[in-house]
Amino acid sequence: MSIVVTGATGHLGRHVIEQLLGKVPADQVTAVVRDPGKAADLAARGVRLAVADYNAPETLDGLFTPGDKVLLISGSEVDKDRVGQHRAVIDAARAAGVALLAYTSAPGSLTAALADDHRATEEVLTSSGLPYVLLRNGWYHENYTENLAPVLAHDTVVAAAGEGRVASAARADYAAAAVAVLTGEGHENRTYELSGDVAWSFAEYAAELSRQTGREIVYDAVSGEALVGILTGAGLPEGFATVLAGVDASIEKGELAAVSGDLSRLAGRPTTPIGEAVAAALKG
Repeated sequence: MSIVVTGATGHLGRHVIEQLLGKVPADQVTAVVRDPGKAADLAARGVRLAVADYNAPETLDGLFTPGDKVLLISGSEVDKDRVGQHRAVIDAARAAGVALLAYTSAPGSLTAALADDHRATEEVLTSSGLPYVLLRNGWYHENYTENLAPVLAHDTVVAAAGEGRVASAARADYAAAAVAVLTGEGHENRTYELSGDVAWSFAEYAAELSRQTGREIVYDAVSGEALVGILTGAGLPEGFATVLAGVDASIEKGELAAVSGDLSRLAGRPTTPIGEAVAAALKG
């Protein structure tokens, strides 16, 4: 029996593996990766590596063993058939008889196109017969704090979210919730709506950046169409820019503002404040 983490060298997967190693022996953790070279440091610490690719179902054969607990981290390639990718993993897990499969989904309140693949994957998983956990991750602080260069270049936070609020949290917070589920008991067939403890507005975010940088940084609330133009002008594919604008529209409608408390309860601590994430990003 092993705790198996797919997408283990991604941003979230790295946090999950690191926190798992603080709770269970390394030889009980399997990191599923496409490129083992990117996980050499994990192998050196005793983590078992398995090479597989969501896009190649045959690589999933033999990946799981009976009794495994699995974290399926959703695919990040929005231009691919993500539901098909996820279905391949779920089918392989079911065939092996795993004890639990947890999936990193999107908030149940989110109606943006970004959520469509997650809802479809949830349907595949909940109808599979596998014991499951839906980890409906809210928005990440890092979606903003890892993209400060244009903000600091223009002293402006640009979004198409109006006065909407975001109850975001750090990747490490969401990882802690996943680890609690993978190492704990009694989570079978549960759905957790995960969010930060505090919902903030973009005006407040700009004010926090101003406070920490000593510069006057303002919030420019633009239309969704204008945001797509700005993002494509910066080099993003139009399809992805449209998806991001759709998320901002959902934020304006309050779809990412709910604070459920599930995340801090699972993590066993308060979630990371946005100001703390800003400070870490500014330190580089």
